[in-house]
Amino acid sequence: MPSGTPVRVRGRHRAETPRRLARINAGTTSGGRYRNAVVAASLGIVAALSSGAAASAGGVAPAVSSDPVSASGPQISATSDATVDFVRPSVTSISKAQLDQQAKDAAAAAKAELLKTQPVNDPSGAQAYASSQLAKFGWGQDQMQALVKLWNLESDWTTTATNSSSGAYGIAQALPGNKMNSAGDDWQTNYRTQIDWGLGYIKDRYGSPSNALAFHYSVGWY
Repeated sequence: MPSGTPVRVRGRHRAETPRRLARINAGTTSGGRYRNAVVAASLGIVAALSSGAAASAGGVAPAVSSDPVSASGPQISATSDATVDFVRPSVTSISKAQLDQQAKDAAAAAKAELLKTQPVNDPSGAQAYASSQLAKFGWGQDQMQALVKLWNLESDWTTTATNSSSGAYGIAQALPGNKMNSAGDDWQTNYRTQIDWGLGYIKDRYGSPSNALAFHYSVGWY
């Protein structure tokens, strides 16, 4: 064969060429798949970033848990965990009772002052007071009837009753009248003072109103 003439390879050369092309194609194919995966991942990241940016640009805040327990720890419920119950006393009823008592005290004080300065002829009031004092002398209410009769005979339960002949004075007809000063210096005007003295006199001299009345029936005085 002349020098410089290309040698045409036959047989084996032809057989190896398709195999090399197959390897190249295989590498190209796998490399292409790898590159496609990388590109797809990159596109996914870009899409996610773009979505976040679009949400921020549109005024949509990222989702944040609104549960206060997970955000700041356990919370206290004012209704279930810390129930506060205020017990209020009945201010209206207490105030009314106090006002009523103050009014009664004021009325009694005013009446007491009045009795000190001027006579008060009040037979029913005098009898009510005498009835309230019986127990202090050891007597029951059964003695009240005898007492009423006794002092009706003496003075008709009149504070200023005066015996023109003897000078006896007051409901109990003390003789002289100033004897009652031992019970109070307002003995001339205050039926309470006169009754206190008269009940003491009956207790000391007769023991009871019924005994004093019986004596009065027998002699006309007591």
